[in-house]
Amino acid sequence: MREFSLVVARIAWIALAVAVLTGSGLAWTTYHDLDTGLRRSRAIPADAPRSADGLNVLLIGLTTRRDLDGNPPPDDVLEKLHAGDVDRGGYNANTLMLVHIPNDGSPATAMSVPRDNYAVLHGVAGTPREKIKEAYGRAKEDEERRLVAEGGHDPAELEWLGREAGRRAQVETVREFLGVPVDAFAELSLTGFYHLAEALHGVDVCLNAATADREFSGADFPAGRQRLDAAQALAFVRQRHGLRHGDLDRTRRQQAFLKSVLVRVREQGLAALGPVVDVAKRNVVLSEGWDVLDVARRVTGVRFTTLPITGTPEADGREAMHTAVGITLGRLTASKPSTTAPKPTTTSPSPPPSADGIPCVD
Repeated sequence: MREFSLVVARIAWIALAVAVLTGSGLAWTTYHDLDTGLRRSRAIPADAPRSADGLNVLLIGLTTRRDLDGNPPPDDVLEKLHAGDVDRGGYNANTLMLVHIPNDGSPATAMSVPRDNYAVLHGVAGTPREKIKEAYGRAKEDEERRLVAEGGHDPAELEWLGREAGRRAQVETVREFLGVPVDAFAELSLTGFYHLAEALHGVDVCLNAATADREFSGADFPAGRQRLDAAQALAFVRQRHGLRHGDLDRTRRQQAFLKSVLVRVREQGLAALGPVVDVAKRNVVLSEGWDVLDVARRVTGVRFTTLPITGTPEADGREAMHTAVGITLGRLTASKPSTTAPKPTTTSPSPPPSADGIPCVD
């Protein structure tokens, strides 16, 4: 599966916004407001395995349309998402990316984990082998069923405690399948991405040709430079049907979107950042114990790669995945081509920007 994780478009803006805050000399109180206002999770226990040579941050993009208290979005927002009814997709972690940030100051490596890999789901009753994206939702469901039987929990508390179980299961499943520690994580839902674009009053993109995918993503764009509102921006980064290279073209879309967000923030200056901070406080969950500003300062560049699909319903692909991750991080030397240890697939370079920083994509 050659999919550049949608979580880049959903979550990477957090570090982007912090970098702009720092570069613009925005008052410390504004950053402090962001840091203290974000909801923090205890899903990674203090005694969990830790990285010795850097920081591994798992980025989780949930399919849920519900907010952190379990409430659905307003009907008008749900309609603009063009992503089905409020419970479509459940709580699958359809986007998983592990970002390794080395201690030595070298560029980070962002490893997209294909959501259709079959893995043993740790933290889920019976530890079944299912698609890796299902660990979150299945653990959440199990925990909520137990809590309801126990009694004494209101709906918002059930939602939070259920999600905490989901986070623990997803982190542990990814850690065991990839063979490396998960030191921290950030989580965002589909609706959160929509609100980001809304807070920025849209972004500019450039398309080489007209394209449409009204059935799945809601995309319907002419060729050329154009400004997208929040709903259109979500369709832009979700579209893969109707594109010549499918997920690969969607990869370029998402990279182009991130560049456009940066340009948009710079255009609006500090006035744009207050709404972005508010969006983060309402939609983002971070694990306890890590500082987003510190991490943003440490990232000198990012190399994106997509890990292979190694697991099936009948076979455990963990060993092959451990090998692929080791090769990606330079800890192992690639041997001769083998069908048992597939190499990760690196995405193609992002499109070059135009004079105003907005790249044109398919």
